[in-house]
Amino acid sequence: MSGCLCLPCCYKKAPGGEIPAAVDSSSSSLLQKPTTNPPPPPPPVPASNKMDAAVERLQTGFQKFKTDVYDKKPDLFEPLKAGQAPKYMVFACADSRVCPSVTLGLEPGEAFTVRNIANMVPAYCKNKYAGIGSAIEYAVCALKVEVIVVIGHSCCGGIKALLSLKDGADDSFHFVEDWVRIGHPAKMKVKKECSSLSFDEQCAVLEKEAVNTSLQNLKTYPFVTEGVANGTLKLVGGHYDFVSGKFDTWEL
Repeated sequence: MSGCLCLPCCYKKAPGGEIPAAVDSSSSSLLQKPTTNPPPPPPPVPASNKMDAAVERLQTGFQKFKTDVYDKKPDLFEPLKAGQAPKYMVFACADSRVCPSVTLGLEPGEAFTVRNIANMVPAYCKNKYAGIGSAIEYAVCALKVEVIVVIGHSCCGGIKALLSLKDGADDSFHFVEDWVRIGHPAKMKVKKECSSLSFDEQCAVLEKEAVNTSLQNLKTYPFVTEGVANGTLKLVGGHYDFVSGKFDTWEL
């Protein structure tokens, strides 16, 4: 009996005639899929690109304003080309959440506006804070505004900085602490009258009390005092609570 001369399949000749080595069927290399590395994360967006996008946002925002507002209200904007005659002067915080034109629905030309940290108004001084003094003088003497309103707001970082100031401690900023010290009399009053309240509760009281200090400081400007005495000018305090959606006004 002749035996089978066939080679096992694993020993069949390769096309070139060579006999490959036997394949180990237990080898895991043939049973596993090849490993693939996850794709690398996308590179971070350069800061310059982010800034370019921020600048472009201003352009697109203006185009929307021009299309939706400016071009549709010629009766409002045409007279403004000749000059301004605002009824209000508004002191508001520089906080990005409390734009007075938006929150009070003021149209262009209605309000001569000054915004700074914690909506402070310093007392009259020709040698200090001339930027604020010149704005008040121009609004009252040149523009003849009828109402000056100082508007505080909820969650004010400047007010928190004022309440946090420690006597004798070094300042952390170049300008901020010195600026908010304008509200020092209000801080002392709140500390004295509201000592049992928490820090956040004292801040909420101080937001309004600092407005009262600014209103008192406005009365140190001679042209403001004259306008109030003549009945041509009114001083008003305001507070915008954007947490609860409330707006309050008062007069001293």
